[in-house]
Amino acid sequence: MTACLFDLDGVLTQTARVHNAAWTQTFDEFLRQRATASGEPFQPFDPGPDYNRYVDGRPRADGVRSFLASRGIVLPEGGPDDPPEAETVNGLGNRKNVLLLHRLRTDGVEVYPGSVRYLKAAKAAGLRRAVVTASANGGEVVAVAGFEPLLEARVDGLVARAQGLRGKPHPDTFLAGARALGVDPTQAAVFEDALSGVAAGRAGGFGYVVGVDRVGQADELLAHGADIVVTDLADLLDRADPPAPNRTATDPLAAERGFR
Repeated sequence: MTACLFDLDGVLTQTARVHNAAWTQTFDEFLRQRATASGEPFQPFDPGPDYNRYVDGRPRADGVRSFLASRGIVLPEGGPDDPPEAETVNGLGNRKNVLLLHRLRTDGVEVYPGSVRYLKAAKAAGLRRAVVTASANGGEVVAVAGFEPLLEARVDGLVARAQGLRGKPHPDTFLAGARALGVDPTQAAVFEDALSGVAAGRAGGFGYVVGVDRVGQADELLAHGADIVVTDLADLLDRADPPAPNRTATDPLAAERGFR
């Protein structure tokens, strides 16, 4: 292993819960209005199963489409520049983004201290490092979080749109991250907390897939293709085997090999 490809929300930053709150508000407002108009009972968005199955790790439009399909709802696609008020897939996604940006600018971005430790250890070990996120706000989040100097490349929602990359669970964005670092996928480890992201890492033929369990879904992460599941990236440092002749104490991926 010579490179690390990190998901952003839920792996490096604690913005997954901010995304979840924005999605919950967006979908609940939409579903409540729809229920009022149709006279059907209001069934709210579940920030647990609904978020993890249909939204987490996916590009905004894919998340909207996937969740609405689970409720048997079909909306016009619209376009990426649809206003937040538009009753389209893209309009609903843009509505969520407005709420997300407001929360980020009001509350800031919290990082996982264990992830920062791991990033610093990876840099010290000479491993290549990139962030791969479905978020179109990846650049802003990385800058606010303050670990931009620890990363060499970023593939986010804006890059994916410009290059026509499919979102997770397709491996396109992770493969783009490997290309940006100049490494073969078999030489790169993927770090993901989302089921769709773990599936993308496995589908791309990456050398190692680390599932990061923040919400109690270790079994599902393993079932979707994770080689190992940890609750925090610091676990890969704290629980490493003693150094062997072919591994150094500062090699973060040596810790992963020690888990096998």
